[in-house]
Amino acid sequence: MPVKKYKPVTPGLRFRVTNAYAELTTDRPEKSLTVGIKKTGGRNNQGRRTVRYRGGGHKRRYRIIDFKRDKDGVPATVKTVEYDPNRSAFISLVWYADGEKRYIIAPRGIQVGQKIMSGENASPDLGNALYLKDIPVGTTVHCIEMHPGKGAQLARSAGNYAILVGKEGKYAILKLPSGEVRKILLSCKATIGQVSNPDHQLVKYGKAGVRRWLGRRPRTRGVAMNPVDHPMGGGEGKASGGHPRSRKGLYAKGKKTRNPKKPSTKLILSRRKSKKKK
Repeated sequence: MPVKKYKPVTPGLRFRVTNAYAELTTDRPEKSLTVGIKKTGGRNNQGRRTVRYRGGGHKRRYRIIDFKRDKDGVPATVKTVEYDPNRSAFISLVWYADGEKRYIIAPRGIQVGQKIMSGENASPDLGNALYLKDIPVGTTVHCIEMHPGKGAQLARSAGNYAILVGKEGKYAILKLPSGEVRKILLSCKATIGQVSNPDHQLVKYGKAGVRRWLGRRPRTRGVAMNPVDHPMGGGEGKASGGHPRSRKGLYAKGKKTRNPKKPSTKLILSRRKSKKKK
Protein backbone atom coordinates (compact mmCIF):
# COMPACT_ATOMS: atom_id res chain seq x y z
CA MET A 1 0.00 0.00 0.00
CA PRO A 2 1.58 3.33 -1.05
CA VAL A 3 1.89 6.49 0.98
CA LYS A 4 1.51 10.03 -0.33
CA LYS A 5 4.10 12.78 0.03
CA TYR A 6 3.43 16.45 -0.66
CA LYS A 7 5.28 19.31 -2.29
CA PRO A 8 6.40 21.75 0.43
CA VAL A 9 4.11 24.57 -0.67
CA THR A 10 3.31 25.28 3.00
CA PRO A 11 5.26 24.55 6.21
CA GLY A 12 2.61 22.03 7.24
CA LEU A 13 3.05 20.03 4.04
CA ARG A 14 6.85 19.99 4.03
CA PHE A 15 7.20 16.82 6.11
CA ARG A 16 3.67 15.50 5.83
CA VAL A 17 3.18 11.88 4.75
CA THR A 18 -0.34 10.49 4.46
CA ASN A 19 -2.00 7.30 3.38
CA ALA A 20 -2.79 7.12 -0.33
CA TYR A 21 -5.82 4.90 0.41
CA ALA A 22 -5.23 2.97 -2.81
CA GLU A 23 -6.92 -0.15 -1.39
CA LEU A 24 -10.24 1.53 -0.63
CA THR A 25 -13.17 0.84 -2.93
CA THR A 26 -15.79 3.26 -1.59
CA ASP A 27 -16.13 6.36 0.57
CA ARG A 28 -19.74 5.76 1.68
CA PRO A 29 -20.34 3.55 4.74
CA GLU A 30 -23.28 1.17 5.06
CA LYS A 31 -25.82 3.35 6.87
CA SER A 32 -27.55 0.46 8.64
CA LEU A 33 -24.26 -0.48 10.34
CA THR A 34 -23.35 2.97 11.66
CA VAL A 35 -24.41 4.87 14.78
CA GLY A 36 -23.65 8.36 16.00
CA ILE A 37 -20.93 9.04 18.55
CA LYS A 38 -21.40 11.55 21.36
CA LYS A 39 -18.04 13.08 22.26
CA THR A 40 -17.07 13.51 25.91
CA GLY A 41 -14.12 15.89 25.59
CA GLY A 42 -12.50 13.94 28.43
CA ARG A 43 -15.39 14.69 30.83
CA ASN A 44 -17.27 12.21 33.02
CA ASN A 45 -21.01 12.08 33.77
CA GLN A 46 -20.62 15.00 36.19
CA GLY A 47 -19.03 17.19 33.54
CA ARG A 48 -15.63 17.15 35.25
CA ARG A 49 -12.50 16.69 33.20
CA THR A 50 -10.97 13.30 33.96
CA VAL A 51 -8.67 13.00 30.91
CA ARG A 52 -6.51 15.93 29.90
CA TYR A 53 -5.77 17.15 26.38
CA ARG A 54 -8.96 15.90 24.72
CA GLY A 55 -11.61 17.86 22.87
CA GLY A 56 -12.70 19.07 19.46
CA GLY A 57 -12.02 16.88 16.47
CA HIS A 58 -14.04 15.98 13.42
CA LYS A 59 -17.51 14.53 13.76
CA ARG A 60 -17.60 10.74 13.37
CA ARG A 61 -20.02 7.86 13.01
CA TYR A 62 -19.16 4.55 14.60
CA ARG A 63 -19.08 1.48 12.35
CA ILE A 64 -20.46 -1.61 14.11
CA ILE A 65 -17.77 -4.28 13.67
CA ASP A 66 -18.42 -8.02 13.91
CA PHE A 67 -15.60 -9.09 16.24
CA LYS A 68 -17.28 -12.37 17.17
CA ARG A 69 -17.57 -13.84 13.65
CA ASP A 70 -20.26 -16.15 15.05
CA LYS A 71 -22.20 -16.74 11.81
CA ASP A 72 -20.68 -20.19 11.32
CA GLY A 73 -21.07 -22.19 8.13
CA VAL A 74 -22.66 -19.36 6.12
CA PRO A 75 -20.50 -18.11 3.21
CA ALA A 76 -20.09 -14.39 2.73
CA THR A 77 -18.89 -12.18 -0.12
CA VAL A 78 -16.58 -9.20 0.39
CA LYS A 79 -18.26 -6.13 -1.09
CA THR A 80 -16.01 -3.23 -0.07
CA VAL A 81 -12.78 -2.19 1.60
CA GLU A 82 -13.45 1.02 3.56
CA TYR A 83 -11.81 3.63 5.77
CA ASP A 84 -12.86 3.68 9.42
CA PRO A 85 -12.19 6.92 11.35
CA ASN A 86 -12.38 5.04 14.66
CA ARG A 87 -9.43 2.67 14.08
CA SER A 88 -6.13 2.42 12.24
CA ALA A 89 -7.11 -0.69 10.23
CA PHE A 90 -9.38 -0.74 7.20
CA ILE A 91 -12.74 -2.52 7.37
CA SER A 92 -14.69 -4.61 4.86
CA LEU A 93 -18.41 -4.90 4.28
CA VAL A 94 -19.41 -8.55 3.79
CA TRP A 95 -22.77 -9.86 2.57
CA TYR A 96 -23.79 -13.28 3.85
CA ALA A 97 -25.69 -15.76 1.68
CA ASP A 98 -28.84 -15.19 3.77
CA GLY A 99 -28.77 -11.45 3.03
CA GLU A 100 -27.27 -10.16 6.29
CA LYS A 101 -24.59 -7.46 6.11
CA ARG A 102 -21.72 -7.09 8.56
CA TYR A 103 -18.46 -5.18 8.89
CA ILE A 104 -15.23 -7.04 9.66
CA ILE A 105 -11.63 -5.92 10.18
CA ALA A 106 -10.15 -6.15 6.68
CA PRO A 107 -7.18 -8.53 6.38
CA ARG A 108 -4.22 -7.41 4.29
CA GLY A 109 -4.67 -8.44 0.67
CA ILE A 110 -8.41 -9.12 0.78
CA GLN A 111 -10.19 -8.46 -2.53
CA VAL A 112 -13.73 -7.42 -3.43
CA GLY A 113 -15.71 -10.47 -4.52
CA GLN A 114 -13.70 -12.85 -2.36
CA LYS A 115 -15.61 -15.53 -0.44
CA ILE A 116 -15.02 -15.92 3.30
CA MET A 117 -16.50 -18.13 6.01
CA SER A 118 -16.22 -18.81 9.72
CA GLY A 119 -16.59 -21.90 11.86
CA GLU A 120 -15.33 -25.50 11.90
CA ASN A 121 -16.03 -26.13 8.20
CA ALA A 122 -13.99 -23.13 7.01
CA SER A 123 -10.60 -23.66 5.39
CA PRO A 124 -7.52 -21.83 6.77
CA ASP A 125 -7.59 -19.22 3.99
CA LEU A 126 -7.24 -15.43 4.15
CA GLY A 127 -10.13 -13.76 5.96
CA ASN A 128 -11.70 -16.95 7.33
CA ALA A 129 -12.36 -17.15 11.09
CA LEU A 130 -11.56 -20.53 12.64
CA TYR A 131 -11.19 -22.04 16.07
CA LEU A 132 -7.54 -22.20 17.08
CA LYS A 133 -7.79 -25.98 17.26
CA ASP A 134 -8.45 -26.07 13.48
CA ILE A 135 -5.65 -23.69 12.45
CA PRO A 136 -2.31 -25.24 11.34
CA VAL A 137 0.78 -24.46 13.41
CA GLY A 138 2.86 -21.64 11.92
CA THR A 139 -0.15 -19.75 10.53
CA THR A 140 -0.34 -15.95 10.75
CA VAL A 141 -3.55 -14.84 12.49
CA HIS A 142 -5.22 -11.67 13.80
CA CYS A 143 -8.41 -10.65 15.66
CA ILE A 144 -7.86 -13.30 18.33
CA GLU A 145 -10.31 -14.06 21.11
CA MET A 146 -9.05 -14.34 24.69
CA HIS A 147 -12.24 -15.98 25.97
CA PRO A 148 -14.52 -18.21 23.84
CA GLY A 149 -17.40 -16.24 22.37
CA LYS A 150 -16.32 -12.87 23.78
CA GLY A 151 -15.04 -11.53 20.48
CA ALA A 152 -11.63 -10.53 19.15
CA GLN A 153 -9.38 -8.62 21.55
CA LEU A 154 -5.80 -9.24 20.34
CA ALA A 155 -3.98 -8.12 17.15
CA ARG A 156 -6.69 -5.79 15.83
CA SER A 157 -4.81 -2.62 14.83
CA ALA A 158 -3.20 -1.80 11.49
CA GLY A 159 -0.54 -4.22 10.28
CA ASN A 160 -0.64 -6.42 13.38
CA TYR A 161 -0.57 -10.20 13.44
CA ALA A 162 0.27 -13.10 15.73
CA ILE A 163 1.84 -16.45 14.93
CA LEU A 164 0.46 -19.79 16.11
CA VAL A 165 3.67 -21.46 17.28
CA GLY A 166 2.25 -24.60 18.87
CA LYS A 167 -0.52 -26.47 20.65
CA GLU A 168 -0.35 -27.97 24.12
CA GLY A 169 -3.25 -29.78 25.73
CA LYS A 170 -6.31 -27.54 25.61
CA TYR A 171 -4.22 -24.45 24.82
CA ALA A 172 -2.74 -22.87 21.71
CA ILE A 173 0.59 -21.09 22.04
CA LEU A 174 0.69 -17.73 20.27
CA LYS A 175 3.45 -15.20 19.75
CA LEU A 176 1.72 -11.81 19.94
CA PRO A 177 2.70 -8.54 18.20
CA SER A 178 4.38 -7.28 21.40
CA GLY A 179 6.68 -10.32 21.45
CA GLU A 180 4.80 -11.91 24.33
CA VAL A 181 4.27 -15.66 24.07
CA ARG A 182 1.14 -16.89 25.82
CA LYS A 183 -1.43 -19.66 25.95
CA ILE A 184 -4.99 -19.19 24.71
CA LEU A 185 -7.77 -21.78 24.76
CA LEU A 186 -8.12 -23.80 21.56
CA SER A 187 -11.86 -23.07 21.63
CA CYS A 188 -11.18 -19.38 20.90
CA LYS A 189 -11.48 -18.02 17.38
CA ALA A 190 -8.92 -16.19 15.26
CA THR A 191 -8.93 -14.83 11.70
CA ILE A 192 -6.36 -15.93 9.14
CA GLY A 193 -3.91 -13.33 7.83
CA GLN A 194 -2.48 -9.96 8.83
CA VAL A 195 -4.49 -6.82 9.58
CA SER A 196 -4.72 -4.37 6.66
CA ASN A 197 -3.03 -0.97 6.36
CA PRO A 198 0.49 -1.96 7.54
CA ASP A 199 1.94 1.38 6.36
CA HIS A 200 -0.08 3.26 8.97
CA GLN A 201 3.15 3.60 10.98
CA LEU A 202 4.73 5.64 8.15
CA VAL A 203 2.16 8.45 8.39
CA LYS A 204 3.52 11.82 9.56
CA TYR A 205 1.07 14.51 10.56
CA GLY A 206 3.19 17.46 9.44
CA LYS A 207 1.43 20.06 11.59
CA ALA A 208 -0.26 20.40 14.97
CA GLY A 209 -3.64 21.02 13.34
CA VAL A 210 -3.91 17.41 12.20
CA ARG A 211 -3.89 16.31 15.84
CA ARG A 212 -6.70 18.80 16.51
CA TRP A 213 -8.74 17.16 13.72
CA LEU A 214 -8.31 13.87 15.59
CA GLY A 215 -9.62 15.35 18.84
CA ARG A 216 -6.29 15.92 20.63
CA ARG A 217 -5.49 19.25 22.26
CA PRO A 218 -1.97 20.63 22.88
CA ARG A 219 -0.08 18.71 25.55
CA THR A 220 2.05 20.57 28.07
CA ARG A 221 5.30 18.83 29.03
CA GLY A 222 5.79 18.15 32.73
CA VAL A 223 9.25 19.80 32.75
CA ALA A 224 7.65 23.03 31.49
CA MET A 225 5.33 23.22 34.53
CA ASN A 226 5.89 24.57 38.03
CA PRO A 227 6.69 22.23 40.95
CA VAL A 228 3.14 22.62 42.27
CA ASP A 229 1.73 21.26 39.00
CA HIS A 230 4.01 18.32 38.23
CA PRO A 231 6.77 16.28 39.93
CA MET A 232 9.09 17.06 37.01
CA GLY A 233 8.40 20.80 37.06
CA GLY A 234 10.47 23.68 38.37
CA GLY A 235 14.22 24.18 38.50
CA GLU A 236 16.53 26.90 37.21
CA GLY A 237 16.67 27.23 33.44
CA LYS A 238 15.85 24.21 31.33
CA ALA A 239 16.10 21.58 34.06
CA SER A 240 15.76 17.97 32.90
CA GLY A 241 13.11 17.19 35.49
CA GLY A 242 14.63 14.06 37.00
CA HIS A 243 13.28 10.56 36.49
CA PRO A 244 10.29 10.49 34.10
CA ARG A 245 7.08 10.11 36.03
CA SER A 246 3.41 10.90 35.76
CA ARG A 247 1.60 13.83 37.32
CA LYS A 248 0.73 11.57 40.26
CA GLY A 249 4.36 10.62 40.81
CA LEU A 250 4.25 7.13 39.28
CA TYR A 251 7.32 6.16 37.26
CA ALA A 252 6.61 6.44 33.55
CA LYS A 253 9.42 4.28 32.15
CA GLY A 254 10.59 0.88 33.29
CA LYS A 255 8.19 0.26 36.16
CA LYS A 256 6.15 -2.93 35.79
CA THR A 257 2.46 -2.21 36.22
CA ARG A 258 0.98 -5.70 35.78
CA ASN A 259 -0.58 -7.21 38.90
CA PRO A 260 1.50 -10.33 39.75
CA LYS A 261 -1.58 -11.95 41.33
CA LYS A 262 -3.57 -11.75 38.09
CA PRO A 263 -4.92 -15.26 37.34
CA SER A 264 -3.92 -15.15 33.66
CA THR A 265 -0.24 -14.64 34.53
CA LYS A 266 0.25 -18.41 34.53
CA LEU A 267 -0.74 -18.45 30.84
CA ILE A 268 2.13 -16.12 29.85
CA LEU A 269 5.15 -18.16 28.82
CA SER A 270 7.39 -15.23 27.88
CA ARG A 271 6.89 -11.54 28.68
CA ARG A 272 6.90 -8.89 25.97
CA LYS A 273 10.26 -7.66 24.83
CA SER A 274 11.72 -4.55 26.47
CA LYS A 275 12.15 -1.43 24.31
CA LYS A 276 15.29 -0.35 26.16
CA LYS A 277 18.21 0.59 23.91
CA LYS A 278 21.20 -1.73 24.16
